[in-house]
Amino acid sequence: MHDMKLQLEGYRLTTAEIVYYMPDHPSLIQSFIWQFNDLAPRYPKLHEFLDYWRVNIDATIHSVAVMRRERIGPAKTRAVRHELSLH
Repeated sequence: MHDMKLQLEGYRLTTAEIVYYMPDHPSLIQSFIWQFNDLAPRYPKLHEFLDYWRVNIDATIHSVAVMRRERIGPAKTRAVRHELSLH
């Protein structure tokens, strides 16, 4: 019920992929995926996390991709008429 209340207040399920350079190996890139509820388009929770990252984590951020679900609704499903068997 807590998630429903947040959605009614404007929060949306948000997924952020943070791509960063590894501190000990700057030529390598690592990906961190985080899913949370946030207010679009300002994303205050995401900005708070990124500010924390810049101050407290040695890894340099390469890029951030943000995806969100627009509105409240049922999950999308579809029927599949195939059966697979593994030996």
